[in-house]
Amino acid sequence: MSAVPTRRVWWPSAGTVRGGLLGGIATASGMALTATSGWLIVRASQQPVILTLLTAIVAVRAFGMARPVFRYWERLTSHDAALEMLAERRTSAYEALVPLTPARLGRRRRSDVLTGVVDDLTDVVDAQVRVTVPVISTAVAGGIAIALTLVLSRPVGLVMLALGVAVCLISTLAAHLESRSLPELLAARAEVTRVSELMASQSGELRAVGGWATALGWLDEAHASLDRATRRISLGRAAAAALFLVVVGAAVAATAVIAQGLAVSTPVKALLVLTPVAVSEAITPLVDATRALARARGSAHRIDALLDLTPAVADEPRLAAAAEPGQAPDDTPGTRPGQTAYARCDVTTRALTASWTGEHTDLASTDLDVPAGSRIAVTGPNGSGKSTLLAVLARHLDPSGGTYRLGGTDVLGQPLEETRARIAVVDDETHVFATSLRNNLTLARPEADDADVERALRAAGLTTLLESLPDGLDTTLGSTGRGLSGGERARLGIARAHVSGRPVVLLDEPVAHLDPPTARAVVEDLTRLGSAPGTTGVAGTASAQTIIMVTHRDDGADLFDRVLEVRRPPSGTMSRTTADPVPHSGDRTHEADPPRR
Repeated sequence: MSAVPTRRVWWPSAGTVRGGLLGGIATASGMALTATSGWLIVRASQQPVILTLLTAIVAVRAFGMARPVFRYWERLTSHDAALEMLAERRTSAYEALVPLTPARLGRRRRSDVLTGVVDDLTDVVDAQVRVTVPVISTAVAGGIAIALTLVLSRPVGLVMLALGVAVCLISTLAAHLESRSLPELLAARAEVTRVSELMASQSGELRAVGGWATALGWLDEAHASLDRATRRISLGRAAAAALFLVVVGAAVAATAVIAQGLAVSTPVKALLVLTPVAVSEAITPLVDATRALARARGSAHRIDALLDLTPAVADEPRLAAAAEPGQAPDDTPGTRPGQTAYARCDVTTRALTASWTGEHTDLASTDLDVPAGSRIAVTGPNGSGKSTLLAVLARHLDPSGGTYRLGGTDVLGQPLEETRARIAVVDDETHVFATSLRNNLTLARPEADDADVERALRAAGLTTLLESLPDGLDTTLGSTGRGLSGGERARLGIARAHVSGRPVVLLDEPVAHLDPPTARAVVEDLTRLGSAPGTTGVAGTASAQTIIMVTHRDDGADLFDRVLEVRRPPSGTMSRTTADPVPHSGDRTHEADPPRR
């Protein structure tokens, strides 16, 4: 069950119902204004005593003032309820999204996930204002109109009832057409965006290989598809709007015919004939309501499909396994979230395997013995399981077999937050927040002071950057401030890991997008973070950060204590990868696959 109850999005909140009722009064006031004005004009043409018109004159003024007042009141009430609901559902959505990150997000970019969830939640909540409120308002105003016309003339009341049924049928048809065409329109827009981004970001490469004309052809095809989808969905909307006018016109004609034979005064006949015209004011918002309904349904489906995914990590500690022989579990102070100093934090795995989907093994049986303060580089071909290994070590993915101990304690036997509090993760695209340099680093450890931040910047090789900033640590970075190069972004991620003071640092291709000299310089600064055991770390206590870096490049491989090559087993086999500690740097070893089992 999704943490965000989007399947109950059509169930209106109390504030939305109040807004709908207020909107119904406003719409009914507008309808009464039109009908009463018609009666007044016709009656005045008969030149009666002016006193007989005072009631109608006062009613016209009252209805004219009531309509904007109640409409404004409806807007305040409904939008206040919608904004409150949006805040609640965004909070719930983010809470449900965190356990899915990153293992269940597939190939979605982080910005796409965030933008998609925000936009979809906005569409879902907008349905309360753009669908529920207009529907309630139309039902209230239409019910009042039908009731009054039934009192004045049953035949005209039946015409109004038939008009209401016709409006319901047309709205249902319009919603169906919109829902059927909307996915095609969204897909066409996404394709135009994809091709446009490709051409903008890879323009040089496309021209170099002579593919610019081909890319322009792709863009033309995407725009043609978008044009067809837009025309198709616009045709459905126009047909719905036209049908509303047709049924209103038919109701006016039928009422005019019926009114001729009624034994009532001419002004009353005018009032009855104008009533269907006045009802058109209540019907008009339903065209936009059907569009909002289709968008909200699609958005709710996408949100449910994403947030209903089963997290890749269970946050329910199982019975802890016994500690490794000769190694006591790490029960030193500071193992709670928010405390960053640890006396020792070895990384040990035995026959560790993992799978992203549960259908096949993505990480072969792996044994690791990484003492605290070691520096390990993990290499291997694409698809061999390098990133999978890192995901398991970071507790982003539960192992499917074997054991994983951190500081001598089985990680599956302790709370997820407690394990993650020991680990800093740096990926290949360090995010730069639109805030100060200080805040970009202290988010890893809020209690860090300026001395800790500056020490981390120096350790990551960003001294020159710090000295060049006009406002020092207060300089704003990101989209609203100073930009950073690829190398500076990579170093910023390393500085965050250093300022966090966490004993284990996991890096996933941190130099993948850098040129060889820059990549080696970054790795040199990185490996210096894993200082010898017994030295003073950034948290001011005796500690040594363990460095485990996944890379597909050889830049700086000689700087690590050991290079582990992960090999993907042939189909139907399970291989074992072993990384034992060695006392010297630059030793690259590959262990042969064991017999099949």
